[in-house]
This record gives sequence, structure tokens and C-alpha cells, in this order.
Amino acid sequence: MGEEVEQTNFTREDRAKYRHKIRRSLDVFAAMLRESRFEFERPLTGMEIELNLIDEDANPAMRNAEVLGAIADPDFQTELGQFNIEINVPPRRLAGDENADLERTLRASLNNAEKHARGVGTHTVMVGILPTLRREHMTLDALSANPRYKLLNEQIFAARGEDLDIRIDGVDRLAVTTDTIAPESACTSTQFHLQVSPAQFASYWNAAQVIAGIQVALGANSPLLFGRELWRETRIPLFEQATDTRSEEIRAQGVRPRVWFGERWITSVFDLFEENVRYFPALLPICDDLEPSEILERGEIPELGELRLHNGTIYRWNRPIYAVVRGRPHLRVENRVLPAGPTVVDTLANAAFYYGLIRNLAEAERPLWTQMSFSAAEENFHACARHGIDASVFWPGLGYIQVTELVLRRLLPLAQLGLERWGVSPGERDRLLGIIEQRCLTHRNGAVWQVETLHSLEADGLDRRQALHEMLKRYLPLMHENKPVHEWPLPN
Repeated sequence: MGEEVEQTNFTREDRAKYRHKIRRSLDVFAAMLRESRFEFERPLTGMEIELNLIDEDANPAMRNAEVLGAIADPDFQTELGQFNIEINVPPRRLAGDENADLERTLRASLNNAEKHARGVGTHTVMVGILPTLRREHMTLDALSANPRYKLLNEQIFAARGEDLDIRIDGVDRLAVTTDTIAPESACTSTQFHLQVSPAQFASYWNAAQVIAGIQVALGANSPLLFGRELWRETRIPLFEQATDTRSEEIRAQGVRPRVWFGERWITSVFDLFEENVRYFPALLPICDDLEPSEILERGEIPELGELRLHNGTIYRWNRPIYAVVRGRPHLRVENRVLPAGPTVVDTLANAAFYYGLIRNLAEAERPLWTQMSFSAAEENFHACARHGIDASVFWPGLGYIQVTELVLRRLLPLAQLGLERWGVSPGERDRLLGIIEQRCLTHRNGAVWQVETLHSLEADGLDRRQALHEMLKRYLPLMHENKPVHEWPLPN
């Protein structure tokens, strides 16, 4: 989303040209799939973690350009909001003790970033939504300086034709109107990447959709927005609404949203890219001068820039990725459902559960998605976002069951087998899945800790704003200690 753009105005001719180009690109992509021109022999995983910046008073610090300049590490990049940055973790395999090495490397990188951030009067926070964020922070001035963000904002509101209403009914109720996409920047996420072959892609994507709700329930860490207690993972409904290009009338006609769970199980990665082209008009109709069919005919690999840019403006919770690295194309499933935080070790436990479980389900003789409707998976997803670790879901063969019971009885053993297939060492496997087990036994994740701490502070006489700031100040040292969140102390 942060790629540089030069063009800022689009004509009708630009849009027509783009539509024809992207359809030709789709044909080339289909030909590449038929010819199996993809790298997948040594599948790699990757990770992105979005961070918030705060000042000494725990308020959002709109200073990401200054912080990134101080960090001076290409693994750290800008994000939508000036109080956001992102770390991109280099790809690696899962086998052996790679997770332990990743934990050490990631902690070292984040500690170094924190040291440099402190040097300019800020701190970094891994949390799904910054608890001290207020409505008045969400203006056009909050967007990062990259021209693409301003352009994206203009194009979304041009498509919509009116201001944006955000309505979330949770424990409290939130109703705000905005004339900018800045509220989207409140959503800070963790993304897991998994490289797969074209033949396996559909199975892995379908499996990721099946377990998306379970992931959200276990990892929820975004219960608060603009001083209101809403869903346990408020990031989900906020992100779904904050970039909605549809007016109320268009929505009533059944036009699909750009932040999208999807509507069906797939049989090929082509299904998703074809849906992108068929259902969604371009937000950024920018064309290069390269002709992908001619590049392919020369035996070279096309970048398919238009197809990739368009895919980047359609926000699936499990997104297909086409990329070319060192002249070789590959496919990835980008899992986007989880919030940032609370700690590095919690993040790696979430990753171990995801990678282990998805492998087992994707390679099952009778896939779960053949035993449940797609709408059931979507309903599970939103139920888990609303209720978090206390949610109940529909599961084939079991009916409706509490998430914690399902994970303890069925899913942890499957994740364990999946990690064994990846070659993860038994010690790392048991350590990380043990964190998930204890989360289920204690019924405590990041969202639970935030809410219980907030309520306790309010019971001690602090008002809501004071309690939010105090809660965040207690969150920070616990985050840096890197103890799993289920072990974090709660106020008396």
C-alpha cells in the first residue's frame, strides 16, 4: 500500500486503458498457472508487524518520518498513519529451531527501534488499536506523507461520493462520521505470509478462511476505540467500514465491499484474482508501458504491476499474493486477521498455531470446507471478533462449541501434527503451542487484559481517559518483558 505513485489525476481514458491492461494481465497470469512457472520447492514464511508510536504522555505521536529516519533500517517502513510504522521480517523456513532464532532477531530489531524512537521522544507499541487514540486525532493531517495515501483517500471518497459513517455496537456504542480514511490507521495488524504452490493454493486459502475466526478469538487485542469498549477485536468492524467505497444505496444493492471475507470456497488462486477484476473498479488506475504477454513470450517473467496494484486495494482477510523475486515468481497466502501484540512471544505462538493448523487442514483427506458452508465460516469470523476468547463457533461434527474447548480438544493436536510436518523442533513446538493452551485455560488474551485492567482502574476512581492512559503505561513494560499475556498481572 505504501508504494510511491506519480500520477495524481485520472481521466476516463486512464480507466479504460487500465481495465483492458488488467484483463490482459489476468490472461497472462492464467497462462503462467497452466505452465507451472512458479517457485515453491522450498516454501518460506514471512511476517509483518505494524506498530504504534506514542509520546511520553501515552498519546499518539505523529512523527513516523522522524522515527524512521532515526531507526535507519530498511526493514522498517512507513504506514498509513503518521503514528504508525511497520517492520517486515525477512522470509525464512519453519524447520528446526528457526522460531527461537526469529524470536531473538525480532526482539533485537524491535528493541533497537525502541531505543532510536526514545531518542526523538517517542515509544513503540504493539497493540491492535491504540487505547489512547481519540476522534480528534483522526484527521487528514494524520496520514503519512507518502502521496499515495492522500491519493487513495481522494479516490475512496470520490467513489463513495459522501462522508463515511462508522457504526459499531459493542459493550458501548460508537457512531462517528469522517471525511478521511484516517480511522483505518487505527488498525495495526500482524500479517503472516506462507509461500505455496499453485496446486496447493486453494487448499491453503480455504483452510485459512476456516480458521480465521479461531485466530481472532485467541489473539484479540483491540477492544477499545475512541474511549469506547466495543468488540474484543474492534479492528475487524473498523477496518471493514473505514475504507468502504459504497454509499448506503449501493450497499443495499449487494455490491461487494473492498474489505472482504469473500463469498465462496475456491478451486484455484485464479478465482481470487478474477474476482478482483470482475467485481472491483480500480482505485488507482496506473499503467506501466510493459506488455505482459510479450514478456512471457520472450521466456521472461512479467511483474504484472497492474494486477498486483489492484490486488493491493482489495483488502481480503486472507489475501492472495503474486510476487517476483530474483526473476522467479511465487504465490503466497497473506493472513491478515490478527492484531499486533501483545508481545513477540505471543505473536510467535499465534504464528505456530496458524502454520501448524493450516498445514494439517490443507492436507486432510476430507477437507473441513467440504463439510461446512462458507457463510458459516464468515459468521464464525465475526462472532469471534465480537466476543473474543469467550466466543462460540459452528464446527463440523460438533455443532456450536466454545472456541477454547474446540482448541483444547481438537485444534491444538492438529496444529502439533502440522508443525511436525514442517519440521519444527519438538521443544519449540511445545513451548509455543503451550502458550495457546494456557490462553485457553485462563481465558485471558490481550483484549481481556486491557478491559479488566481498565475496569479495575475505573473502579479505583480514575475517569475513562485517565484509566486508558494508565492502562497503556502498564502495558508497555509488560510488552517489553516478553512474558505471554496470560501471565500478565491484573490490578487487585
